[in-house]
Amino acid sequence: MDFGNMLGSMGVIGFAVMACLAALSVYSVSVILAKFRRFKLAANESHAFVEHFSGLLRAGKFNDAAQSAQQHNRSHVARVVCAGVEELKDNSTNDPDTRVEMVSRALERCSTKTLSEMRNGLGALATIGSTAPFIGLFGTVIGIVHAFQGIASTGSGGVAAVSGGIAEALIATALGIFVAIPAVMAFNYFVGRLESFHIEIQTTSAEFIDFLQKRAHATR
Repeated sequence: MDFGNMLGSMGVIGFAVMACLAALSVYSVSVILAKFRRFKLAANESHAFVEHFSGLLRAGKFNDAAQSAQQHNRSHVARVVCAGVEELKDNSTNDPDTRVEMVSRALERCSTKTLSEMRNGLGALATIGSTAPFIGLFGTVIGIVHAFQGIASTGSGGVAAVSGGIAEALIATALGIFVAIPAVMAFNYFVGRLESFHIEIQTTSAEFIDFLQKRAHATR
């Protein structure tokens, strides 16, 4: 029995399982490609921004630092630093310690928001990776039931009676695993990248805060 004949003999439930797994596969691949592109751009722009920002920070050129952050708008580090610089520029308090504390809070808020936005879509990958094998298993059960129905309708257990159901069951199992593996691998990869991004944000934010604290102590 070829694949076309198997599809033609497949029941409504079996066909729905296959269609569901196919749709999940397409969605998973689209999320993976979009996230990979987004993370790659973020990493490249952040690397370029951090090198530029360190020099501007040492020179005390906060306006230039803000402009540089806006130019690297796909960088997670630049976005967080920009929030801190804007808070520093808009802050009207005369107490240096209070100013540093408010900038630190602005950096933390923006960091949480930025990482949360970059995490969008990963929950879907985790869900697909954990549920696709069970959907495939459900299709396997439906295929086995189909095979037994073939035996019942023919009154014999020959290959012709069970081949359609068995093929349906095996394909459903394989398709469920095929959908789950890339989703799980991509989820773990992106989670690792997010951890790296978090460290980069923390490192640059700490450098920014340290500079502000040193400048506050120097003005006393």
